[in-house]
Amino acid sequence: MLWIGAVDASRREIEWRCEPGACPASDLSFLSMTDYESAGPEVRAEYDDQIEKHGRVTNMKRTLLHNVPAFKAYMEWYTLRDLMIPFLGERAISVFAHAISTGNECLICSTFFRKILIDAGDDPDDLALSDVEKLLVDFGVAVTTNPHGVPEDIYARLREVFTEEQLVLIIGFAGIMIATNTFNTVARVPLDEVLYDYK
Repeated sequence: MLWIGAVDASRREIEWRCEPGACPASDLSFLSMTDYESAGPEVRAEYDDQIEKHGRVTNMKRTLLHNVPAFKAYMEWYTLRDLMIPFLGERAISVFAHAISTGNECLICSTFFRKILIDAGDDPDDLALSDVEKLLVDFGVAVTTNPHGVPEDIYARLREVFTEEQLVLIIGFAGIMIATNTFNTVARVPLDEVLYDYK
């Protein structure tokens, strides 16, 4: 599915629309999704683990499970997120991930984090940001705009707030988030039904 995203830099949102004449049926994704009933024991074990941890298996994960090592590589997103929670908090991480996903025009990921923010009582189109959250948004936008040209003032602000160990986590998390955006977009993974109302 071809989506055109218009990024509103002030509101950090994407207005999604299909390009005229280029919106095939939603079931014409590039890759199929695995099915629990026909999957082997290793894939079934990953399904069971995801349902136990998260209550469902997303379309992205069902697609990734054609190859378990690739799936596990992407699941390290959760490892880094959990290590960042003590010094950032879950909301700041969601704000950061939303900024990156919006900048990359990833429909699935940007909508996923819109859902998290909305369900928590926030308005993702009009977020009241703490100083740290504003810094993370600025960094996320800079990374997706031009990773070769992140402004020096953002680097300086990051150094003022975070240790080098924390910065490695933040940059590593951003990298996995970007990889996740890329996988969903290139593989044309269909939007999960639970996200339809959050676009």
